[in-house]
Amino acid sequence: MMDWDKLRIFHAVADAGSLTHAGDRLNLSQSAVSRQIRGLEEMLNTTLFHRHARGLILTEQGELLFDATSAMNRRLDTASARIRDSEEEVFGELRVTTTTGFGTLWLVPRLPKLYEQYPDLKIDLMLEERVLDLPMREADVAIRMKEPSQADLIRKKLMMIRMCLFATPDYLSENGTPRKIEHIIDHRLICQNTHSDQVGAGRNLVQHLMAYDMRSSLTVNNYFGVLQGVLNHLGIGVLPDYVTEDFPDLVQLLPDLESADVPVFLAYPEELRHSQRVSAFKDFVQEEIISYRKQLRQKDIA
Repeated sequence: MMDWDKLRIFHAVADAGSLTHAGDRLNLSQSAVSRQIRGLEEMLNTTLFHRHARGLILTEQGELLFDATSAMNRRLDTASARIRDSEEEVFGELRVTTTTGFGTLWLVPRLPKLYEQYPDLKIDLMLEERVLDLPMREADVAIRMKEPSQADLIRKKLMMIRMCLFATPDYLSENGTPRKIEHIIDHRLICQNTHSDQVGAGRNLVQHLMAYDMRSSLTVNNYFGVLQGVLNHLGIGVLPDYVTEDFPDLVQLLPDLESADVPVFLAYPEELRHSQRVSAFKDFVQEEIISYRKQLRQKDIA
């Protein structure tokens, strides 16, 4: 069985390249450090260092062990940070994954509020359609457009969204406003390609619209690109309904022509239940959703 103390001393020596420097770091004498290294070499029946006048250089076997101790140190540092994180203030890295569309159009514009509240937070935002494996720690928190199927996850439904048709007032004043779905053929459709990764409800709506054989179209593989096309008056875009919060001038067209509801879920591993970072992020997202719903209700009343 490996001696943890010897491994700790070996790592310090390999990192410092010197018995003396490692001893200074560890508050041990050079002879004590040397004895531990010799003991480890005897236990493993191998040579871990080439001894040179300039210092110590790892052998091939030493490199293998140093890779292992480096990985162990990283894991221990991560565990230590998570333990502190569960008990102390919100700080350190939080890895969040969501779709490109939701991340760029909804989440990122709201992050200044989160950073204002927790300036020491380091968010690593991974925007991709691929569902990352939370139990295998590919990410800490996920916001997905369907309920996660992985086990051992805490999940919460945040809201329902729909894909709708939008255009700018400038585009409509120049090209006319379609009053019926048949009028869509006289316009340029901007949407996600039906072959690109997206929620089924959005794909179904686009396939329905494409059946009308419009004279022109622009397809993009994420909603951020679709929005840019719409804002630049290129045509009528298929976008999630939440864009109206940040782009209130957009005009929704043919309101009866919407996709089915798409649920938005936040999920994280059971083991992060007590993480202050995760709790802070979850509370922030939920507060923003509540604010969004209030605005929708006020619009309905108006």
